[in-house]
Parts: sequence; structure tokens; C-alpha cells
Amino acid sequence: MRGLSFAGPAFYACAMNRPVSPLPRLVSPRRAAGPATLLVGMALLAGCASTAGYPALTKGANELAAEGRITACGIPVARPAPVPVSPAVLPPQLPLPADLPARLAALADQARAANADFAARRGKASSLVGAASGSGRGSEAWSVASIALADLSSARSRTAVALADLDQLYVAQRVDGGDGIAIAAVRDQVTAWVADEDAVLADLSGRLES
Repeated sequence: MRGLSFAGPAFYACAMNRPVSPLPRLVSPRRAAGPATLLVGMALLAGCASTAGYPALTKGANELAAEGRITACGIPVARPAPVPVSPAVLPPQLPLPADLPARLAALADQARAANADFAARRGKASSLVGAASGSGRGSEAWSVASIALADLSSARSRTAVALADLDQLYVAQRVDGGDGIAIAAVRDQVTAWVADEDAVLADLSGRLES
């Protein structure tokens, strides 16, 4: 039993009680390969040796795209989407009313009433600011004076609204070819009222914060 191998076809043949067929004789690769096989192998080796390590001579996808021939190869080309150009945004203009003098009179009355309200609240606000002088921020007197200034600023805002409408009317009439003289006269008066109110608010606010 020594030296008996349990691997290989001989062992399996004995186990199955079958005769062992002799192993086929190995044929030299050089003899097995005929002239045609050698020629094919040489051609393959020559092809690999000629292209190994060298860049391909065919154009890449980028080059074909640059020359406009990429579509012929069936390769999709991603192109940037065009950027939409938004039209110029023009500020809205208040159209000229059919009865311009009546509209001017209404705006003048609106600004005059707001200015009168401002003047009526001015005295009370001034007194409260004076009482809060030196009390310090956050004190009760300071808070009451701050509320009075807020009410005074509200009256000033109503005057400024009328001024804004007058500005738009003036621009609309000038664009329409008018001279805008009548509108400018009312606008100048309201502008003066707003300037006076701004000065009063600045003075009282400065006194409260000092």
C-alpha cells in the first residue's frame, strides 16, 4: 500500500472496477500549432505591439462635438440651457385722473389735515419728553414719552403718503407731455410740511435719548 496514490484517474477507475485507460501523450505546442495558427498568433501580437503605449488616432467625443460631427455617432451632447433675459422692470406709474384739479385738491386737504394733527400732538409729546428727561431708558416716564413720539410719527406718515401720490402724479403728467406746474405747487407745500415734521421728530427723539 505504500506509495499508492488515492488521487487521479487510476484510483477512481479501480474503485469503479473499470480498466484504466492510458493517459494521452502530450503533444508539443510547437508541433500542435500549424502554420495557420502561428500566422494568426503573430498577427495578434503585432497588433498589440503596435498600439500599446500610444494614444489612439481616432478623435474623442469632445473633438467630434467641437467639429459638429458628434450627432453622427449617436452620442448625446449636453448643451447649456439659454439664460432667459428678463425685460426691464419699470416702476408703476399712477395714471392721470380725469379730473386732475379735484385730485390735487383732495391730496392737499389730506396733507393739510395730517399736518394739523401733527401740530396738535406735538405739544403733548414735547411735554412728555421733557418730563422723561433724566429718567433713564426703560423707566415709566421714558415709555410714556416714547408712545407719544410714535403717535406723532404716525401723523407724519399720513402727510408723507400724500406727498408720494403727488410725486407720482407729477411724473405721470410730465411723461404725458404736460408741464406739471400745478402739481409742483401743491407738492412743494406738502414737501415743506414733511420737512418741518421731520425736524420736530428729530429734536424730540434726541432730547429723549440724551
